[in-house]
Amino acid sequence: IIFMTRKKKNPCFLSQELLDKYLIVNATQPESKVFYLKMKGDYYRYLSEVASGDNKQTTVANSQQAYQEAFEISKKEMQPTHPIRLGLALNFSVFYYEILNSPEKACNLAKTAFDEAIAELDTLNEESYKDSTLIMQLLRDNLTVSSTGQTAAFCAAAA
Repeated sequence: IIFMTRKKKNPCFLSQELLDKYLIVNATQPESKVFYLKMKGDYYRYLSEVASGDNKQTTVANSQQAYQEAFEISKKEMQPTHPIRLGLALNFSVFYYEILNSPEKACNLAKTAFDEAIAELDTLNEESYKDSTLIMQLLRDNLTVSSTGQTAAFCAAAA
C-alpha cells in the first residue's frame, strides 16, 4: 500500500512519466529511443527489486516490455558494437538473471551480444572502441560469473 500511495512522489515514477510523456514519444533517432526505453526498463527493474505482490508483477512486466521494445529496435537499427545496444544487452541480461531467475536466457542474450560485437570489432573507430570494449568486458564478466555454480549448465549451453 505504501508503495502505491507514495507512487507520485517517487523519483522513479516521476522519471517514468517524463520518459513516457515526452522523451520516448518524441525521440526521432533510434539511438535516442533505445536509450530512453532502456532507461525505462532499468527504472522498472530497480522497482522490481523492492516491490512485492501485484506491484512486483506490474513492475516486472513493464521492465520486460521496455527492454524488449528497445532490444527489437536496436537489432534493426544499430550496429552490434554500438555502446547503447551493448549496454541494453548487458542490462536486459541482468534483468533475466536477477529478476526473472532465468540464467539460460541471460547467458544466451549476453553471449549473443558479445559474439556479434566481436565479429564487427574491427569496424570501430578509436572513440567507440573504448566504450564498446568496456561494455563487452562487462558482458564477458557476467558470463563468467553466471557460469560458475548453479548456472554452469545454462551458460555452457549458450557457449
